[in-house]
Amino acid sequence: MANEPIDFKKTLWEAACKLLPELDAAVYKHVALGLIFLKYIADSFDERREELKGWMSDPDNDYFVEDESVREEELEDRDYYVAANVFWVPSESRWSYIQDNAKKPGIGKLIDDAMAAIERENPRLKGILNKDYARLQISERKLGELVDLTGTIGFMEKGHRAKDILGQVYEYFLGQFASAEGKKGGQFYTPASIVKVLVEVMSPHKGKIYDPACGSGGMFVQSEKFIEAHGGTLGDISIYGQESNPTTWRLAAMNLAIRGIDFNLGPHHADTFYQDLHPDLKADFIMANPPFNMKEWGGDKLVGDVRWRYGIPAGNANFAWMQHMIHHLSPSGMAGIVLANGSMSSNTGGEGEIRRGMVKDDLVECMVALPSQLFSNTQIPACLWFLTRDKTKNGRNRKGEVLFIDARKLGVMVDRAQRAFTDEDISRIAETFHAWRGSGETDKTYEDIKGFCASVTLNEIAKHDYVLTPGRYVGAEEIEDDGEPFDEKMSRLSITLSEQFLESSRLEVLIRDNLKGLGYTL
Repeated sequence: MANEPIDFKKTLWEAACKLLPELDAAVYKHVALGLIFLKYIADSFDERREELKGWMSDPDNDYFVEDESVREEELEDRDYYVAANVFWVPSESRWSYIQDNAKKPGIGKLIDDAMAAIERENPRLKGILNKDYARLQISERKLGELVDLTGTIGFMEKGHRAKDILGQVYEYFLGQFASAEGKKGGQFYTPASIVKVLVEVMSPHKGKIYDPACGSGGMFVQSEKFIEAHGGTLGDISIYGQESNPTTWRLAAMNLAIRGIDFNLGPHHADTFYQDLHPDLKADFIMANPPFNMKEWGGDKLVGDVRWRYGIPAGNANFAWMQHMIHHLSPSGMAGIVLANGSMSSNTGGEGEIRRGMVKDDLVECMVALPSQLFSNTQIPACLWFLTRDKTKNGRNRKGEVLFIDARKLGVMVDRAQRAFTDEDISRIAETFHAWRGSGETDKTYEDIKGFCASVTLNEIAKHDYVLTPGRYVGAEEIEDDGEPFDEKMSRLSITLSEQFLESSRLEVLIRDNLKGLGYTL
């Protein structure tokens, strides 16, 4: 049973890709995920309807309705569904109706009308559903087959929570689309293992969570999982986000809506720098993976903005993103940011001076160097910045210190091109931070480990001209002494090397003779 969801997701993905090979991944993403979302809403509605029907048919139940015709009317009372946090689905949007018409002409318009009706009946979904199926450049036959395929997803199977199945399918598809789209995929998807590191380090139990470049909402979803895993409830957090890409903004809204998470992504998509949709927000936790090294971000048009306390970066937007987040931090808030490695050491475009100011003001709490190949969309080496306004909260006083973690040797290859952190890797990074912080999240005691972690004073960082590369501070990993005296080891290795040279010479002669026999001479 444990492997069923994974096999199911892969089968669904592979089958869907065969159906629509001519569609660009960026378009197909919204086609497939829109139908999956619609199927989930319809299944949730049907499940609630069957539950109510059972209650109303049971003479011993308080909901019992004796007259069958009246019972059918009662089953169409939207209040019964809204009260259970289930989206109201009008008759023309129910999956059985769509499935019955999947092979008929006009299926694209029928789906568009179904989406529009759901938005009309559920204000929370207004403006976020895909209503472009009638304009797709594919045959109605193939669209009908995709409807049939989506209909095989059993969100209400026994033993599974519907939103968990949907979440698994959604995350799997988002990850696959990120790989299929290549570079552009990173605009809406951050690899799950990186998000887990951010969340486990920051431990967002309660408060306001903000992501100013939220993509498809992965940071929020992982925060939800963290809270539930630690016995909390979704009501303990408030979610705020912003996204500039209109289709990705809709993806994020759907990704959160399917999980029943309340959110505020603003009334529309918008550029975070030019139109801050949450100008007065002071967040307890900020988690973000903004675009790396974004040039032409328009800083010259934002001179005098209150956010640029340490200066306006001229080269790219890396430090503009960081300063925007610092501006939105609450007095005891914490930020975790994924950025390109250059942010730790670059002095171009005023970045060195901005970094110096942030370190001097004791805003930098922890730096983590990441291994290569974690991202499907870029080979640019990346790192994690953890910032805070208060190094005395929830633990020991770490004023004037920065924790450096070199995680470049962690992770395993999940395929030929991509690496991911294991759960053990994530725990090691998070527990190292919490032990250093004394936050109570772990009972382990912190100590510097050569080649992995080091607690460094601001004075020491100043001696390195405020460069924040972990490798500079953690040193080289200590190699365990095997106890063999040096002279004996060198003698043994010299004999082995001599034997290998002789074998190499023998093989060279053998290869030359074989090539000569084939008519080739080296």
